[in-house]
Amino acid sequence: MPNLQPGQMIAPDERLPMGQSVVMGVQHVVAMFGATVLGPLLMGFDANLAVLMSGIGTLIFFFLVKGQVPSYLGSSFAFIGGVVSVTAYSGSGLNANIGVALGAIIICGLIYTLIGLVIWHFNAKGSAAAVIERLMPPVVTGAIVAVIGLNLAPVAAKGAMASGSTYDAVMAIVTMTSVGLVAVFTRGMLQRLLILVGLVLSYLLYYVFSNLLGFGTPVDLSAVAAAPWFGIPTFYKPEFQLSAITVIAPVAIILVAENLGHIRAVSAMTGRNLDQYLGRAFVGDGVATMVAASVGGTGVTTYGENIGVMSVTRIYSTLIFVIAAIFAIILGFSPKFGALIHSVPAPVLGGVSVVVFGLIAIAGARIWVINRVDFSDNRNLIVAAIAVILGAGNFTIELGFFKFEGIGTATFGAILLYQLLSLKRDNKKS
Repeated sequence: MPNLQPGQMIAPDERLPMGQSVVMGVQHVVAMFGATVLGPLLMGFDANLAVLMSGIGTLIFFFLVKGQVPSYLGSSFAFIGGVVSVTAYSGSGLNANIGVALGAIIICGLIYTLIGLVIWHFNAKGSAAAVIERLMPPVVTGAIVAVIGLNLAPVAAKGAMASGSTYDAVMAIVTMTSVGLVAVFTRGMLQRLLILVGLVLSYLLYYVFSNLLGFGTPVDLSAVAAAPWFGIPTFYKPEFQLSAITVIAPVAIILVAENLGHIRAVSAMTGRNLDQYLGRAFVGDGVATMVAASVGGTGVTTYGENIGVMSVTRIYSTLIFVIAAIFAIILGFSPKFGALIHSVPAPVLGGVSVVVFGLIAIAGARIWVINRVDFSDNRNLIVAAIAVILGAGNFTIELGFFKFEGIGTATFGAILLYQLLSLKRDNKKS
């Protein structure tokens, strides 16, 4: 293919010259980096290992969709609420009960994979996409996404005020403000990396005030200095506990809704109908999640950050994501890189969490706006209202061995309530 021309669209099955592909691959690594690293930090997972497994997961996805769906798979934030709940994670350092979370994430990935296999089978008849849309229309998917952010609000607030000191609270506010300034006063790629850039700026400010001026707890970089540049990461063993599985397994439904939205977005941007790859995409995401969790990584999902990059560049070549995955794998084998990630001060991490979880909640509302959900329709109004409060209030139901917490009850509640409230108009049509 000739060199890229300004404004030219590159389709998923087209290829750029290798030099340009490498540059674009690096750009996608940068785009996914902030969220892929932040997710495991908030759950007490090894961020370095999560980056490594995100690269491996992306390669698995590429293979299963036959290289036809451009996507990068990074750490999923949908797991955070469940993981924090089942492990009683305090929000600092390595999660002591990580094995319990890993086992539950594997089962969630298995359920997700089975859903994908069913859709893969029925997609040949063209009915799978319609069924998914019927079960999860925009009012339901928007509520589910909003609930993820709202359910995690207490975690973010607690993280921002972890030590209880005024200094740490101020630094958390400085972090939020830094992200906001980057979001509003920068342009282009810098603006798209608002989380990462805001975190780096806040880290530097914290270092100056703590290490150089003597405020608060100094940043300890001794682990960074001692860590080798290259090495094998530490792997973790999953443990399977039914009580944890029933809390985290429902996340599979959220991942389906999330992946569906991303594929539809790419379809709209490329002008290609990618519905035929829905089942394959779900299977790819599910298998990648199981593989990641089997060694200590987080569950993964297709990333909106990378879709944003594609929308700006109009380059959808799937080969670029193979290159990005290889770069991520290389970073994952650098203990020094991992030690640097884990040196981020708690107030900075807490401040970023407030922004990220807030953005997730607003993303749910954005789904309603984009799809013009009619809230003058009482069905939509009641479904959204009940789901949001169940999720934000962490409404929990225990049925024998099964336990559904906030996000799970809100997810299934929204789906079932929508179908129940649709019976009347369905009867009228018949």
